[in-house]
Amino acid sequence: MANVVESLKLLFDRPNEPLITPKGDQKAVFQLSEKLVPPEYASNGVELNDRFGDDAGEKIPLKTLTNYPSFSKASQLPSDADFSLFLPKHQEMATEVIDALLGVPENQLQDFLSTCVFARANLNPQLFNYCYSVALMHRDDTKNVPIQNFAETFPSKFMDSQVFQQAREVAAVVPQTVARTPIIIPRDYTATDLEEEHRLAYWREDIGVNLHHWHWHLVYPFTASQRSIVAKDRRGELFFYMHQQLIARYNCERLNNSLKRVKKFSNWREPIPEAYFPKLDSLTSSRGWPPRQANMRWQDLKRPVDGLDITINDMERWRRQIEEAISTGMVTHSDGSRSALDIDKLGNMLESSILSPNRELYGSIHNNGHSFSAYMHDPTHRYLESFGVIADEATTMRDPFFFRWHAWIDDICQSHKESSYVRPYTRSELENQGVQITSVACETDGYPANTLNTFWMSSDVDLSRGLDFSDRGPVYARFTHLNNRPFRYVIKCNNTGSARRTTCRIFIAPKFDERNLVWALTEQRKMFIEMDRFVVPLNAGENTITRLSTESSVTIPFEQTFRDLSAQSNDPRRPNLAEFNFCGCGWPQHMLVPKGTEAGAAYQLFVMLSNYDLDSVEQEDGSPMSCVQASSFCGLRDKKYPDRRAMGFPFDRPSSTATNIEDFILPNMGLQDITIRLLNQTEPNPRNPPSSS
Repeated sequence: MANVVESLKLLFDRPNEPLITPKGDQKAVFQLSEKLVPPEYASNGVELNDRFGDDAGEKIPLKTLTNYPSFSKASQLPSDADFSLFLPKHQEMATEVIDALLGVPENQLQDFLSTCVFARANLNPQLFNYCYSVALMHRDDTKNVPIQNFAETFPSKFMDSQVFQQAREVAAVVPQTVARTPIIIPRDYTATDLEEEHRLAYWREDIGVNLHHWHWHLVYPFTASQRSIVAKDRRGELFFYMHQQLIARYNCERLNNSLKRVKKFSNWREPIPEAYFPKLDSLTSSRGWPPRQANMRWQDLKRPVDGLDITINDMERWRRQIEEAISTGMVTHSDGSRSALDIDKLGNMLESSILSPNRELYGSIHNNGHSFSAYMHDPTHRYLESFGVIADEATTMRDPFFFRWHAWIDDICQSHKESSYVRPYTRSELENQGVQITSVACETDGYPANTLNTFWMSSDVDLSRGLDFSDRGPVYARFTHLNNRPFRYVIKCNNTGSARRTTCRIFIAPKFDERNLVWALTEQRKMFIEMDRFVVPLNAGENTITRLSTESSVTIPFEQTFRDLSAQSNDPRRPNLAEFNFCGCGWPQHMLVPKGTEAGAAYQLFVMLSNYDLDSVEQEDGSPMSCVQASSFCGLRDKKYPDRRAMGFPFDRPSSTATNIEDFILPNMGLQDITIRLLNQTEPNPRNPPSSS
């Protein structure tokens, strides 16, 4: 079993190199039969494979199978093409491959390994990587096989294209035995400050943020023949909530940079003023990523090669049908029956997963919106151009238009939450009788109370696993990202009843809007970002709850984001770092706190101790509710979402009585003014390898 697991891990290594070459640091070689040799090496692949095997550290035998998958659809994607989950043809290909990998009986890992080797040899590397990762994550016998850091295997999706020429030079010229100097990725390489949207480049282009979005869609694929892979508990609601929190966090950053909140893209026929030049090259496809010029427009799409034949009229018709469902509070199913609309159904309708109640009537608005935005430069395939970055899960958040599009998606969901069919919370639903918060605070060692402190950090990522056809040995790129000092929440409360459990919910939001005015709660509620949620016991009488920021149920540790499993860390979740396949979709810890400003940005800390009897979820296996390992964004593997309340509670819907946040506060809630202050200096990451410091 252990040897097979190690072999499975090697299939991530250097995705554009054929399997006839050695893999991994130990130069292991798969022993390929003619059936498993890539088509382009059909005449001499076995001979070359044997030749490499003469110097191999390990020879990996492969079982010969009676039948191999045909991959009639997936094999049509050229090896040098980009892959996108938003394209109907690519969705069909991915479904075919995932079905084949999941179709290998459980605990027959030798058969699974041979099937995966065959798939890797015959399929587009990006398509294979996605399907292989989904299969590993959703098979019981492989769910703990580590999924390789996508930024290491496909680094061109995350970094300046100039890096890779330098990286190949370093790999070729500097011996492995000599310390290799990191290649510096400049902070400003996609634009200058003449473009105001570039003020947010540090956030949109952050490697960890984009890895989060890519990994979330691995955990929550929206198409598969096995319905159970898609039909995770409250999946449609989680699609809404994860993206709602993205928009809230993005708007916090915009205010920190003296920009207005993002403007939703509601008129689908108007020009789009925002341009984006990604400065990315693809190491696995034949072309670089196309830019988008300013003031381009959506155009009707007719690209048979992608399975796209759709007009703006189609999109507007689906939009009207969804708006009618919201206004009437009813959904029409494909069989003609009707049922009450809720946020879970609405999320599935907008994303158009296979869980949509009626894909014919409500269409595929979210996915096609990405496709319209990605093909403005070549809507009819006249110029044989590929899609822009907004159509790739790993690069889509780099584009400022992603947030304009998702601001509209969020607005549609909010219109449902604000409709007469979703009632405001009653006082009894919000309060927790006998529990009174007396004070809340944030504390950071060495800093004033109620001040969160951010700074810049330079960290290294190893590119060698993605540098195909180059010498071995680590080649590091050094990038600069936002980070924050660890802090702790200190919550004091009085419990006048008997000992009980409570759910502690922690949010922060800017205190003032873009005009420097105090918010109305109807708007501020959409700006609250969830920082943590956990269950805590309360003794009778006085209680003090202390919670470290690094324990957040929203985030995953830095090492987990970047799969640096060998690094030393004092993170309390350290023992669980190897089991990142599911919870790896969490928000990166280094981006937990908004940037703030050098002068200090005014925020408000909100804490609620809610009624556990109304929060608790009874899991089928009898395990207690647990809020660890990024469960706020990821849920729990093979379990119900660990909170019975609506996601975002208590800010997911308007209040019927409160006009501002102060009016909203009940005895079991606390509100504290805090300051987020940026130290505009860059510090080296202590986890950087000594050889590259």
